[in-house]
Amino acid sequence: MKQDSAKTPAPWRAKLHEVIFEADTPAGKAFDLALLGVILLSVAAVLLESVTSIREAYGPELRALEWIITILFSIEYALRLICVGRPLRYALSFYGLVDLTAILPTYLSLFVGGAHSLVVIRALRLLRVFRILKLGHFVSEASMLGQALRASRRKILVFLGTVATLVLIIGSLMYLIEGEENGFTSIPQSIYWAIVTLTTVGYGDIAPQTFLGKALASLVMVTGYAIIAVPTGIVTVELGRISGAREISTKACTQCGLEGHDPDAVHCKYCGAEL
Repeated sequence: MKQDSAKTPAPWRAKLHEVIFEADTPAGKAFDLALLGVILLSVAAVLLESVTSIREAYGPELRALEWIITILFSIEYALRLICVGRPLRYALSFYGLVDLTAILPTYLSLFVGGAHSLVVIRALRLLRVFRILKLGHFVSEASMLGQALRASRRKILVFLGTVATLVLIIGSLMYLIEGEENGFTSIPQSIYWAIVTLTTVGYGDIAPQTFLGKALASLVMVTGYAIIAVPTGIVTVELGRISGAREISTKACTQCGLEGHDPDAVHCKYCGAEL
């Protein structure tokens, strides 16, 4: 396969990339640790502002702190785009989208009321702790889990289709048995009851009153325990089939900024650039 040619980045861009993207260097680790501290501070500020007494006493200070953090994150996001050879590729990656959504809520709050509370999305950026603490084996295990979920998606879809058919039948039967006088005012309402009962949630807002209805409800409850185990078994079997998973490196590509390469990889498996 022909690899994409990539220009050697300028020294200052290479140094900037090392600090922002690489957690293996002292400067990169210090940067990421500082970043995680600011993220935790930002999330804590949003949580505290939701408390009425704290908001009334320190509302302006908390809002000012949030804007300072948002500006810092905006600068950091711009620097990330500057120091990679393919900024659009990074911007559309998982971490790139997370970085973008970390700064958007504060700006949206200028136009949409209540959007400020979405700042808690920044907690997703704490996923970078896996890179900082060199927990590469966790990344490998997460990759294995993702492979197992993808491999079992057809089976799970068939299972979900079967469950959907089952709750439709159960809901229709319960509507016929109990009727509107016992709270089952429609088939959709009865289907809602069937879902709540089958999943063993049991809100109790609707309950059968007749003997036949209670008998059907008991059968649905027992069936629910068996059904819950099915998707777990499907994924477990697929996990058992996946073996020989290799440790994943935390090294980021200088061109697209993406990670997840094998430790001995020479080129990026996403864009083909030399690592």
